[in-house]
Amino acid sequence: MTVFTYMLMGFLVCCAVSVSLSKNLLNSILIYMSYSLVMSIIWVILESPDLAITEAAVGAGVTSILFFVTLKKIHAVDEREKRKKHEQEEE
Repeated sequence: MTVFTYMLMGFLVCCAVSVSLSKNLLNSILIYMSYSLVMSIIWVILESPDLAITEAAVGAGVTSILFFVTLKKIHAVDEREKRKKHEQEEE
């Protein structure tokens, strides 16, 4: 294995831990997207392009879009923007 592969593996571990510890849902989704993209790069390195395409399409694409739509439906994104606007008005 090369140094690049070890760096990618370390990044995967960092992404997994940071998703678990993140308090902001939007940041968690973005970290999850980066996790899926790095995982698809690892699948390419392991010479499995079919899994790489599937991981990129489903992991980073479809699943992330569904998470964004869910956040919008439960108004998690809107409340955050309202709270930030309210804090700026208080200053």
